[in-house]
Amino acid sequence: MAGPPEPAGLSERLPRGVHDRSALRGALGAFATGVTVLTAGRENPCGMTANSFTSVSLDPALVLVCVVRTAAVHDRILAEGGFAVSVLSDRQEKLARYFADRHRPRGAAEFEGVPASPGRHTGAPLLTGALAWLECGLAAVHDGGDHSILVGSVLGLGRGEAEPALVFHAGGFHPLGRS
Repeated sequence: MAGPPEPAGLSERLPRGVHDRSALRGALGAFATGVTVLTAGRENPCGMTANSFTSVSLDPALVLVCVVRTAAVHDRILAEGGFAVSVLSDRQEKLARYFADRHRPRGAAEFEGVPASPGRHTGAPLLTGALAWLECGLAAVHDGGDHSILVGSVLGLGRGEAEPALVFHAGGFHPLGRS
């Protein structure tokens, strides 16, 4: 039985298997995503840039985010039983890069100089100037290989100014629709 036809214009042979990390990242990078900063923690908050965020259900209001198990925010979410998500505008690329940097300060210094305020429901930092923000109680945790799939029950939300979104595509950050 023959496999699916190669898409028109494919300039290189497809890899034999999906175990080639570079090829897999390249294929998955073809899908543009929004950019968020995921935060958790009241007393000692931590955060990370995440583009694996999506809505799950409107009734009940559920979202999900995938977090690598070695990330500090992973354990904080499990311990706190909740998290916050700030959806970034294209003016917040610097924050996206900061929270993606594995060498940024940790502990109390992680949020020094970051414009944020604690969420009313979770106490997790909500970034000032975000397009939208959600606070979530941890509703479920599922195995996702080297990541956990965290399902959050929305406890509170808000919207900021109408600005173009920041997107991640083909390994880089890009503005969406700013003229």
